[in-house]
Amino acid sequence: MTEVGEAAAAITTTMRAIRLHVAGGPEALVLEEIETPGLRAGEALVRVHAAAITRDELEWPTERLPAIPSYELSGVVAAVAPDVDDVAIGEPVYALTGFDRDGVAADYAAVPANLLAPKPHSLEHVESAAVPLAALSAWQGLFDHGLLEDGQRVLIHGAAGGVGHLATQLARSRGAYVIGTASPESIERAREFGAHEVVDRTNIRFEEELDPVDLVFDTVGRELLARSPAIVRKGGRLVSVAEEPPKTPSEAGIQATYFVVEPNRDQLVELARLVDGGDLRPAIDSVFPLADARAAFERSMATGKRGKVVLRVADD
Repeated sequence: MTEVGEAAAAITTTMRAIRLHVAGGPEALVLEEIETPGLRAGEALVRVHAAAITRDELEWPTERLPAIPSYELSGVVAAVAPDVDDVAIGEPVYALTGFDRDGVAADYAAVPANLLAPKPHSLEHVESAAVPLAALSAWQGLFDHGLLEDGQRVLIHGAAGGVGHLATQLARSRGAYVIGTASPESIERAREFGAHEVVDRTNIRFEEELDPVDLVFDTVGRELLARSPAIVRKGGRLVSVAEEPPKTPSEAGIQATYFVVEPNRDQLVELARLVDGGDLRPAIDSVFPLADARAAFERSMATGKRGKVVLRVADD
């Protein structure tokens, strides 16, 4: 049987899904057998092979419970709505899905087809699922909001962290001079990801030691973000995915931005190209089977992680 035939034949009327029924932490997650979702106009049904999770995401859907968590997937298209021609049955895809609907920690997920991008050829599904949210956050922070260009100087707070390690690689690939802040145990990892300089964020006041930068991209918040305006040159940018940046005097000429990542197929296509070209690699901390979602979320909240926590839903 062809891959297309296998994908179509494998669809079941029910599926396994992780669901959050009441507001709470990992202890509130339940593995259930529920109805496989139908398709609305513009959607594709994806057989999920892997779904990545984010530290605080169980706090996001509390107004629409019960809800399926996880918004990053890698899998294979199993069916498409009649009006869909963006993707084809049997196509390996990956995506960041919308935060206003059920997630993808399940055997199948109905996803707007215009969000699905071809999966990186050089990665397995588990690795591909670790890319979308963090890499899109890095891309949008550096280039859409940060306007980073070749030859500019960028300071990345948390340069070895979940978003930061990808931001470090992306900034380096764009031709920027990359400075990172990192905890003492992560300094060498930040260098391995491409930072030209790395500052120990616990001991060195970067704003006193470093020359001005064109962009600060913050993934940490708190004190590091509060001290950041002092190192941004006049006319530079301060962008955070952690929290609202401090207000700066108008005469400083600093553009300060806080943003929430948005799904973007075109950017995922470019990110896949960078992955396949060897310029970008995701870090995986640990992989859990779908049935162990509670343990996976507990790990995502633990200190000392080194990369993404991923649920393996089906074998590659």
